[in-house]
Amino acid sequence: MSDLSDLYQQVILDHNRRPRNRGKLPTANRVAHGDNPTCGDQCSVYLQLEGDRIKDISFDGSGCAISQASASLMTTQLKGKTAAEAEKLFKDFHEIVTSGHPPEEISDVAAFAGVHAFPARIKCATLGWHAAINALKGDPVDATTETHKD
Repeated sequence: MSDLSDLYQQVILDHNRRPRNRGKLPTANRVAHGDNPTCGDQCSVYLQLEGDRIKDISFDGSGCAISQASASLMTTQLKGKTAAEAEKLFKDFHEIVTSGHPPEEISDVAAFAGVHAFPARIKCATLGWHAAINALKGDPVDATTETHKD
């Protein structure tokens, strides 16, 4: 395995072992839930929106290492972003996990490029992101990987 692949694997393992922003956010004014029945992953995303900006974000749930690491990383990427910036980041992340082409710059989100080789895991990686986008939109319907074509 190359040094870069080793680094990426370590990023995923680190976020799984020591998730960032885990737990219910007491100041949340938007919440959305996600469910991946295929894998058993569940994720709730809590947002504190201030105008159009994500002032704070957290997640809680259970599931495989990919889903939990991705949700953890997502919170670090979306905090402080506007809704439009968050949607762009989700599109970029989705492109990475479905194509396997990491961004030119080395970043933690690039760690998920290898997920494309395991199509069933794409839904694991994107579950928290779908829930976050639903929360941003104030969509009360649970995000489920059965309705998203990842």
